Amino acid sequence: MAKLEMINLKGEKVKDVTLSDSIWKTFNDIVLKKAIDLQLAATRQGTHKTKTRAEVSGGGKKPWKQKGTGRARSGSNRSPIWRGGGIVFGVTPRSYGFKMNKKERVLALKSALSYKLKNKELVIIDDIKLDSLKTKEIKDIMKTLKLDGKTLFVTNEDNENLYMATRNLGYAYAILADEINVYDIVNADKLVLDEKALNKIEEVLK
Repeated sequence: MAKLEMINLKGEKVKDVTLSDSIWKTFNDIVLKKAIDLQLAATRQGTHKTKTRAEVSGGGKKPWKQKGTGRARSGSNRSPIWRGGGIVFGVTPRSYGFKMNKKERVLALKSALSYKLKNKELVIIDDIKLDSLKTKEIKDIMKTLKLDGKTLFVTNEDNENLYMATRNLGYAYAILADEINVYDIVNADKLVLDEKALNKIEEVLK
């Protein structure tokens, strides 16, 4: 069982927390990559479209007679070999999404969390409550806790001050424990959980 210090917003140790090995010591790179690909694929619009020879304007009349001109025979100026003609095997609207079963999703989430612990990028705070919604307050907290780079704050309950304080920063984000996902975890340099969020995550993933 892994142990990690729980601190407060001043960076002072509050107590030691024991983390479950079944969650925080699970590694599967293949499933982790698959989950990231799934989330990125879901963000693709897939609205690309090219026109075939049946859809481009023009055509209808044979450009010149079949024989006697000395030129190659041609039936339509919308042929793919003509300038302005249709596109062969062009892209059409499609969904890039694919299915991933529940066990794989859980395994991928455990793997993402395990790597944060292994790489010492996990911070547990007893409570993330801000007195105001000013950005300066969260910047001071991040400086005190030495949170460098992209930081993902995860709370169990709706925290409007935290959300409002981080939304103008390009390197700090706040989500609920119910919204936690593989891509956001992997994309962050530091993962900060409050105690209730930690308990909720362990309860769901156990």
